[in-house]
Amino acid sequence: MLKKLFKNYDYSIVVAMVLLVAFGVIMIYSSSMIVTVMEFDPPRPTHYFFFKQLQWLAIGTIAFLFAMLMPYKIYERLMKPIMVISLILLIAVLLVGSVYNFGQRWISIGGFTIQPSEIAKIGLIIYLAAIFSRKQGYIEDFRKAVIPPLIVISLFFFLVAKQPDLGTAIIILGISGVMIICSGMKGKHLFSLIGLCIIAVSLIATSLSVFLSEEQLSRITGAYDPFSDPEDSGYHLINSYIAMASGGILGRGLGNSIQKYGFLPEPYTDFIMAVVVEELGVFGTIFVIGLFAYIVFKGFMIGIRCKDTFGSLLAIGISSLVAIQAFVNLGAISGLLPITGAPLPFISYGGSFLVLVMFSMGILVNISAFLNMKRETVRPSD
Repeated sequence: MLKKLFKNYDYSIVVAMVLLVAFGVIMIYSSSMIVTVMEFDPPRPTHYFFFKQLQWLAIGTIAFLFAMLMPYKIYERLMKPIMVISLILLIAVLLVGSVYNFGQRWISIGGFTIQPSEIAKIGLIIYLAAIFSRKQGYIEDFRKAVIPPLIVISLFFFLVAKQPDLGTAIIILGISGVMIICSGMKGKHLFSLIGLCIIAVSLIATSLSVFLSEEQLSRITGAYDPFSDPEDSGYHLINSYIAMASGGILGRGLGNSIQKYGFLPEPYTDFIMAVVVEELGVFGTIFVIGLFAYIVFKGFMIGIRCKDTFGSLLAIGISSLVAIQAFVNLGAISGLLPITGAPLPFISYGGSFLVLVMFSMGILVNISAFLNMKRETVRPSD
């Protein structure tokens, strides 16, 4: 069985992931080496975040290999305990979580810090893939097939938004929306659902001062009118603009960013791509975005070709996670979207998300192997 698995893996996805992760580790060292000296008292070694990320990468590699070898169907059977664990962690972080940058989003366990909302993303993807695959016999019944998952999605959204982490909550909605669209529900129900979402978004948009905190409102102002308050709400984005504008075609060279010298906040997490553009220019940008596009394309193709509904929706959910997360991060550093604190998959510093996204890639590669093996068994003999 193992021999067949190794023969049928889509190794192009593995190569693309390895390239992004390796590139991310290099850029974390480049973007954080000044911060460790300037912003910590006493100063930490310039390689501090580099070695921390390597530790998480080791855990992520184990998670990837585990998911790569474990038949993806097992997650369908484990859907309930996965959901229970996800919900317990989301509730626990609101009760005993650590506060950083206006958010209570982390839990410290044994010297490591985990972010439950990242676990919730993959937990929700597994739940939606399992629940919609089981409801295919009556997927056209909106009340039975769609309303229960919508309640669960709303619960996840509320718990994450309460931290507050509106960026991650919106990413969860985006992933859920893609999976619902691909679930096979009736067109009229889908259009009704889209209509309800538009009405809800419109109502929230007209009442932003009620639903959003002052910090969240300032991020919206900073995204769409940064020069009205360049010293406060617009500071992040303006320095991101400066970093990207100074990169040009070839960039300043690896390690030669100027904006990371205390001008660009969070240069190794939220704004790491701005440092990439500054140091490596257009070619570095094309390299990163090209690899993301390839992984997402291959993931959706696996989902489309997979005849098993659970495997198909699981692959589509994982691909949506990478695509939407990358879009939100890149949109924030370019001013297209408000700054949400969403990390760039595989590249930004951060342990929980790196481990979970590598675990997700392992599941995707495993689905590709079973898909290829099934195609081999039905191929006519010569």
